[in-house]
Amino acid sequence: MFIDYAQIEISAGNGGDGAVAFRREKYVPKGGPAGGNGGDGGSVIIRAHHNLATLLDFRYKKKYAAGKGQAGQNSLKDGKNGEDIIIKVPVGTVIKDAETGDVISDLNADEIEFFAARGGKGGRGNSNFATSTNQAPRYAEDGRPGESRKIILELKLIADVGLVGFPNAGK
Repeated sequence: MFIDYAQIEISAGNGGDGAVAFRREKYVPKGGPAGGNGGDGGSVIIRAHHNLATLLDFRYKKKYAAGKGQAGQNSLKDGKNGEDIIIKVPVGTVIKDAETGDVISDLNADEIEFFAARGGKGGRGNSNFATSTNQAPRYAEDGRPGESRKIILELKLIADVGLVGFPNAGK
């Protein structure tokens, strides 16, 4: 079965939230803020690959999501970044926006990559908000949401053989 058209939904990962934490040690009575930053969300990458010939895999799996970024922790520990997801498509695939129909990218060579959805930025922890007047902030930033969109994958076909002749000539 040959499939040359597919519509899929992709979503990048959200960024992790920043942490509100304070340094607590035995001989440090007022250690100050120690909240870490949140990790960035994973992105959705579409890569052209020479071993693929059809878009058959996208008929059965229509939703792809990248990993979320982890929240920050105490002791100035940043959260882990979300995992990127790589979607492999055949060479000659055209990527279109499903809502407008505009061509976003044309993957016409092997190993070309396109960032279809970028992950959200991680939030900042309370250690980033410390100033000379506010030395112990009790707030942190939330992570930003990742991009989400519906796209159309369309495979450009090139004929190997062409038949020329009059109609009804028994070609």
